[in-house]
Amino acid sequence: MPSRSHLVILLHGIGASGGQLMPLASAWRPDLPDVRFIALDAPFHAQYGTGHQWFSLDGQELQPARIASVRKAFDTLIGEIVEREGFSDARDRVAFVGVSQGAIVALDAVASGRWRVGAVVSFAGLLPPVAIASGSKATPLMLIHGQDDRTIPPAASTVAAAQLRGAGFNVDLQLLPATGHTISDKGARLALEFLRTTLI
Repeated sequence: MPSRSHLVILLHGIGASGGQLMPLASAWRPDLPDVRFIALDAPFHAQYGTGHQWFSLDGQELQPARIASVRKAFDTLIGEIVEREGFSDARDRVAFVGVSQGAIVALDAVASGRWRVGAVVSFAGLLPPVAIASGSKATPLMLIHGQDDRTIPPAASTVAAAQLRGAGFNVDLQLLPATGHTISDKGARLALEFLRTTLI
């Protein structure tokens, strides 16, 4: 049996590490006392500098094959975490929270139908133009994007929301003014409330 009632897996961006998202978990923990937080490192070393990445950057980020090529690595890593924490038969009590690259692989995991989890939060993400499977459409999604993001334009989340809604997903899209490619305080509060109302 799980030691906590729910599991939130935090997925970092390129060149970062899981530990860099633990302050977010610490901020949320008082409001989610029965949630186990895991902030893991992506499976590949970053091409430039230190840290890790979910997939390589070579100007082809929107190519579906780019993401599809790392699905096995993602599924293996996440599957090990879910099994280790005792949630293999309770995926509806698991949430993915990703930023940038982490958000991209989290959205792909659900949009492809591979992971039907309790909730997904995407900060500054995007969804490559792929056919969306209906197997995970019961998973509620929140897409949060800064209107001043110069790394991944906010239009990416607007397009992703339209794609996912068209496939039957329940999507909450939040575009935040005066916010760049980051997790802002307001974004973190919105995500926390979303998790409280959908996951718990």
